[in-house]
Amino acid sequence: MANSQRILVIGPSWIGDMVMAQSLFMQVRSRLPEAHIDVLAPKSTGQLTTRMPEVDGVVEMPIGHRELALGARRKVAETLRASGYDQAIVLQRSAKAALVPWLAGIPQRTGYLGEMRYGLINDVRTLDKTRYPRKVEHYALLGLAHEGHVLGELALPKLTVDVDRRDALVVEHRLDTTRPAIGFAPGAAYGGAKQWPATHFARLAAELDQRGIATWIFGSAADRALAEHLAAAAPRHGINLCERTSLMDIADIASLTNAFVGNDTGVMHLAAATAPRVLAIYGSTHPDYAPPLAPAEARFWLGLACAPCRERQCPLGHNACMRDIPVADVLHACLDPEVRALPSLHHASGSAAPIQPTPSKQTSP
Repeated sequence: MANSQRILVIGPSWIGDMVMAQSLFMQVRSRLPEAHIDVLAPKSTGQLTTRMPEVDGVVEMPIGHRELALGARRKVAETLRASGYDQAIVLQRSAKAALVPWLAGIPQRTGYLGEMRYGLINDVRTLDKTRYPRKVEHYALLGLAHEGHVLGELALPKLTVDVDRRDALVVEHRLDTTRPAIGFAPGAAYGGAKQWPATHFARLAAELDQRGIATWIFGSAADRALAEHLAAAAPRHGINLCERTSLMDIADIASLTNAFVGNDTGVMHLAAATAPRVLAIYGSTHPDYAPPLAPAEARFWLGLACAPCRERQCPLGHNACMRDIPVADVLHACLDPEVRALPSLHHASGSAAPIQPTPSKQTSP
């Protein structure tokens, strides 16, 4: 491969997956420092690449990930053809994802075979999930020069923080940066099976509030009522940022937290790329497949016989895999980053400073 080659990455449609893909971009940039790397992705995830120094440009994909829209794909391919890409790296495994680089005539189309992609993918890579169990590794393997090369140690995703914008957000939302703060991502757009109960998040917020520790609560419109409930549970220092922050805002503000607590969601993975420490709560998904890629992290998982089911809603109707993760365990881990022995703690790594509670003398930050 020429060092100056032009590479197009067909990027993911999910926030967390795009964050994980940064490790691939880092690897390709390290191997080919003069290469031009573009990413084709929907606007929602493509915007994240503007905070990734390894990416030169983003091309917006105007088609939803479930749409075939063959005519629209042909138009995108015609636009890309003029750019003269040497290689396309296709991260998704669907036939639809491989259509555009094939239609654009990109000569080397790298990816896993996936669903009926013979011919669409002509640089087929194989995946040993036993050797490489993590999703971030599945992406990074596609950035190796050739099939069979060994994957080395991966760099963790690290989004660039817009410090000026962050400072403006602190003023706009009246965030008290003199006291410790824990970020919350309590929503679960995929479904209730991935959501720690609202009552648990509320109790955690209340316990932190009593210790003078702020909770900054993030979410979308779907999380409005939940965020209001959690803010009410932390009347002194709970800040409801639900619907008030963009993805880029969340990344910037997360860099100011002492830790970030969330379900296995895109926002949790987004925060992992800027926050110093992330505590992730797993139920219907396996914590070793897509762990938080933060400098320090902790994963909570009970490993029940029925898990991981990967269902949107608990097929047994009890949500025990999430319900039975104790608030006390998560609180303990929030306060003591060095803790390694808790009933529901699946794994913890990295080192971070312990949180020192701040006396509370006022009713608002």
